[in-house]
Amino acid sequence: MTKSSKKMLLIGCGNMGYAILTGIINSEIYDKSNIIVSDKSEFCRKRAEDLGVTALENPGSALDSDLIILAVKPNALDLLSADIADSVNDQALIVSILAGKTIKTLEEKLPRCKKIIRVMPNTPALVGSGMSGICRSENVTQGEMDEILSIFSSFGKAYEVGENMMDTVTGISGSGPAYAFMFIDGLAKAGVKNGMSEDEAKIFAAQTVFGAAEMVLSSSDSPEQLKINVCSPGGTTIEAVKVFEESGLYDIIDKAVAACIDKSRRMGKSE
Repeated sequence: MTKSSKKMLLIGCGNMGYAILTGIINSEIYDKSNIIVSDKSEFCRKRAEDLGVTALENPGSALDSDLIILAVKPNALDLLSADIADSVNDQALIVSILAGKTIKTLEEKLPRCKKIIRVMPNTPALVGSGMSGICRSENVTQGEMDEILSIFSSFGKAYEVGENMMDTVTGISGSGPAYAFMFIDGLAKAGVKNGMSEDEAKIFAAQTVFGAAEMVLSSSDSPEQLKINVCSPGGTTIEAVKVFEESGLYDIIDKAVAACIDKSRRMGKSE
């Protein structure tokens, strides 16, 4: 892949910003010399510098960058926009990962900026297995959209969706790793309870979930059908599945995701 000669500014290098930065560096899309990170936290700046990029407390002159990724907390948008709105490159492509913050709000907060893309990534980007939903403002060209899709696909999968789907993306994939971690944790704890060491239980549980996910992605069968395929009549698996179903696992998942989506929607409405 040919490295981009564009200048990139990443504002915010917390967990998600760091995951994006790591993915971009590992993919070698951008030359490190063209990447600048801005973060108020000394710890965040230090770990960015450890990856070989320049890190600043304030973006300053870096606001002339061609691509600016906003990776701060959603509630920090007002303060950030007040700091950068008058100085940001009006030709820059703005990429925001701020949950719940709509394109309309970003355009109002950064009136000089005409090209805005929203992304909802997730933390598995750190290990090259991220999932990102992406939408764009009307002024973003297909070429520019393809560039961002390429960046986020370099450390996982990325799909363009309508902005009306971004809250759902947040509930399914943006927050989804936490749900998977809980299930893996539950499996591992059950393993320990039944005689495994903690290390053994972690490996068995995590690899099992990883393998199951790989099967879903590579199979033409639905997850439901794959479950049925494993459940031999009179076998062991079906006994566990019965407990999950009787305990209302699907209802719990549905309610949990709905709560996450609702929160994302309310964050947008409170702008």
